[in-house]
Amino acid sequence: MSKNIRTEAVDHLFEAILSLKDSEECYLFFEDICTVNELLSLSQRYEVAKMLRNHNTYQEIAEKTGASTATISRVNRSLNYGNDGYDMVFNRVEQKKE
Repeated sequence: MSKNIRTEAVDHLFEAILSLKDSEECYLFFEDICTVNELLSLSQRYEVAKMLRNHNTYQEIAEKTGASTATISRVNRSLNYGNDGYDMVFNRVEQKKE
């Protein structure tokens, strides 16, 4: 990664996020800290990642999420060559459902 994201400011942000107790608190916090477009972009990337893991095609993903092929490709690169953060979260969400 070209920029070091491990900064004190990022640590503070993550501490704040980890303090949130439920979805309602997430809505309150993220509506304050993000623009609507930023939040929708983050949620779109997450949906793209889920669909890629479910072996959907780029075309299916683009049609369902409205994501560009560039965004889909970027998410796919993160899934294949990133830090396994998506998979970690997918596994935890799936375990929580059981």
